Amino acid sequence: MALEWIVLGTAAGAEAIMILLLTMPGLDGLRHGLLLAVHTALQPLLAVIPFCPFLLMDIYWKYETRPTCEHGSHACTATEHLRHQKSIMKSQRNALLIAATLLFYWLLFAVTSLVARLEQLNQRTNKLDRQD
Repeated sequence: MALEWIVLGTAAGAEAIMILLLTMPGLDGLRHGLLLAVHTALQPLLAVIPFCPFLLMDIYWKYETRPTCEHGSHACTATEHLRHQKSIMKSQRNALLIAATLLFYWLLFAVTSLVARLEQLNQRTNKLDRQD
């Protein structure tokens, strides 16, 4: 089950790096190539969108079927209590990873659209300057 979280973490990392490269100042010469590479990568990264709700449902199912360590109904040993706490921490970490992945994809899509539009407008202004 850890492979799916590795894939999601890798996708989130790749999205974050692409956002940084697109928004970093001083890379004007590479901007067109970066834009093409990111635009091409957006479609395969779209597979993350349906994958994230599936993983959220998995977290929810594990949360609902997890044995609880409550003092009233069932006394837990120290090991069971630590295992319970560790499971809760992993679920919270994984939910945060899902949210970050979806946020990074949305930001990457928005930034790519804005940079493409900005490049088109720059080309138009250069064409108008040459005509004058």
